[in-house]
Amino acid sequence: MLLKGKTVLITGGTRGIGHAIAKKFAEHGCNVAFTFVSSDDKAKQLEVELNTLGINAKAYKSDAGSYTEAEKLVDDVSKEFGVIDVLVNNSGITRDNLILRMSEEQWDEVVQANLKSVFNLTKHVSKLMLRQKYGSIINISSIIGEMGQGGQSNYAASKAGVIGFTKSIADEFGSRSIRCNAIAPGFIETDMTGVLSDDVKKNIITQIPMKRMGSAEEVANTALFLASDLSAYVSGQVISVCGAMCR
Repeated sequence: MLLKGKTVLITGGTRGIGHAIAKKFAEHGCNVAFTFVSSDDKAKQLEVELNTLGINAKAYKSDAGSYTEAEKLVDDVSKEFGVIDVLVNNSGITRDNLILRMSEEQWDEVVQANLKSVFNLTKHVSKLMLRQKYGSIINISSIIGEMGQGGQSNYAASKAGVIGFTKSIADEFGSRSIRCNAIAPGFIETDMTGVLSDDVKKNIITQIPMKRMGSAEEVANTALFLASDLSAYVSGQVISVCGAMCR
């Protein structure tokens, strides 16, 4: 029970990595507030599932890419739970295309969902954490933000931006015992990778030294470490969960 009595706010909690983090934290005694945009049924189902674990869980319909919605979200969560000990900036999208074919809309959508959302939530949650004089902020980046990838310049730029943002926030808030770290997942078995053909998956696996894709739970375990006191002196770092693909 590494997070017993604490409260986490997770953006994009209804599927994939966000869903795994929500379950893992709840299993360790953490109250969970999580957001969703359109998956109403999945959000309600997860809320019920988490509450059966003996913690307080609540779903919030909110677009993390909207500054005003993020501000209202943090206000609502703080009123409901009284405190936010951990923030997990997880929400994100892809709009892949070669740069010559990429539209301005595809670029803007990805940057808003993947990078501006991190600014929005961190800015509003940090006000609470500064008063508390403690907190852990965990930003979900990607190895694509470290390595780059053809056809994903918008995604790579947004995730690289998350890394630079993470290191800056760690520097700004370190003296107030607020930690900020990033996780850079590699190829993880989620809905996002589930649409890939078997041939594409086989090609990807040949590039991974551990010869397999990772699981969402393995990313959640890393988030658990960064949220808990086990990582009390860890801040400003990027932990790649990628099977040695990025090294």
